Amino acid sequence: MSPGKQALESASAVPMAAGARLEKMRRRVRLSRLALFTAIAAGPLALGIALVSGPPTVTAATSHKPAAVRSAVTAADPAGYAQMFLEAWLRSSADDANSAQARLARLLAPDVDLPDPGSGAQPKAATVTAVRSVQQGADGWTVTVAAQYADGRLHYFAVPVAADARGASFTVTGAPGVVAGPARAAVSRSPFKVSVPLDGDLSLALGEFFGAYLTGAGGVDRYLAPGMKVPTLSPAPYTAVTVQQVSADDEAAVAGRLPTGGAAVRVLVRLEARDIEGRWPLAYRLALKARSGRWEVAGLEAGAAQDGGVR
Repeated sequence: MSPGKQALESASAVPMAAGARLEKMRRRVRLSRLALFTAIAAGPLALGIALVSGPPTVTAATSHKPAAVRSAVTAADPAGYAQMFLEAWLRSSADDANSAQARLARLLAPDVDLPDPGSGAQPKAATVTAVRSVQQGADGWTVTVAAQYADGRLHYFAVPVAADARGASFTVTGAPGVVAGPARAAVSRSPFKVSVPLDGDLSLALGEFFGAYLTGAGGVDRYLAPGMKVPTLSPAPYTAVTVQQVSADDEAAVAGRLPTGGAAVRVLVRLEARDIEGRWPLAYRLALKARSGRWEVAGLEAGAAQDGGVR
C-alpha cells in the first residue's frame, strides 16, 4: 500500500472513531434519562436511588462541560431514635449503669448523664411517643416526646438529636428537657350543618350499610354505587351497630324521603358500635348518590372531624 493511501485511511479513521465515541455517549445519556423517568414513575425511593447512582461520568477527554452538582438528600426524621432514647433514659439509673436500659441510653447518647431516682422511686413510663419533630439547621433536630406514666401523669420532653445528611446515623446530643405539650390547633367549622332525620331513607340506608360493613351481616356491594369498592373487614370487628346522628352538607338533597336520580350529598355519620368488650363511638364521612330511587355509597372516609354544630 502506498504511503499516500495509508495516510488517507489514517485521516479517515480519526473522525470515524470520534463519531463512534460520540454515538456511544449519546446512547448512555438516553439510557440515563430512561432510568430517571422510570424511577420517577416508580416512586420517591427509586428516584433517590437513580439520583445517587447518577448518569455515567463523562471524562475530560470526551467533554469540557463542568460536572453536575448533585443536590443533598433531606435527612430522615429522627423521631423514632429520640423516642427509643427517652424510654431507655427514663427507665435507667446512674446507680445501675450496667442495666440493659442504662447501656442502651449510653449507646444512643454517649455524653448524656443518667437520672438518679430515689430509692424505690424509679419512674416507669407506661407509654413513650414522639409527637413533633423540628429540624434545626443542617444536621440538628429537636424531637418532642410524650411520656405517659401508669399513674396518669403526662410529661413532654424535648430531645436534641444530630443526624447526618443521608439520615443514616443519629446521636442524642444533650439531656432531655421538660417542655409544654403542643398547643391545640384551631378547627375550621364543618360543612355538615343539616340534621338528617334518623327515620328517613338516607339514615336507614346508612344503617344497613354500616350493619353489613362493621358486623359482617351480608355483603356491602349492594349498597355501593357503580365502580365503588370497599375492602372487607375480616374478621368483622363488631356485633351490632346503631346510627346515632347524621349530618349533611345540602338540605335540598335530604328534604324528600325518596331520592331523585342524580342527586348527591355528603354526610357525616356518628355510630355506636358494640362488641363483647363494650360500646365504641365511631364517625365516618361519606358521599352518597341517588340511583333507582335509593341512596348508594360513592365514597367513604373514616376518622371524620366533628360537625362543628348541626342545626
